[in-house]
Amino acid sequence: MRIEEYFSLDEDGRRRARDAVGEGEWRAAALLHDLLRNGELRERCGPNTRLLLGMEGDSLAAFCTLADRDEVECVLTPWIGFVYTFPAFRGRRRSGEMIDHACALAKKDGFDRVYVSTNEVGLYEKYGFTFLRHDRDRWGGQTRLYVRKT
Repeated sequence: MRIEEYFSLDEDGRRRARDAVGEGEWRAAALLHDLLRNGELRERCGPNTRLLLGMEGDSLAAFCTLADRDEVECVLTPWIGFVYTFPAFRGRRRSGEMIDHACALAKKDGFDRVYVSTNEVGLYEKYGFTFLRHDRDRWGGQTRLYVRKT
């Protein structure tokens, strides 16, 4: 799998990637698609936000973001979010590859930790994250914060 950065693609490449993201059946994929379509991802998640695209040939296999902000209002940064692998590519540790790549980018940017906000239990632990604390998301709901050293 090769990993590309959405904002490094030309206009046609971004359109194809955006359309492919929108094909994900996960509701957060639809949100990400809308943020991309409206040009609001960096406005919402921070100016340094990267959308990483895991490509298998011409097909989008997986994606995730490395962002300044996530759904929690706090000073922690950077955040890995929107982690998704399309069903046809599951079972091959694609999410792990995406997370490892995001961590390497964060380390290169000078960060020694990355964070995840999720309600999943048992998922991010297998990628080296440890539970940090419970917190509130920007809509007032509960979320779990995880941390991983880069």
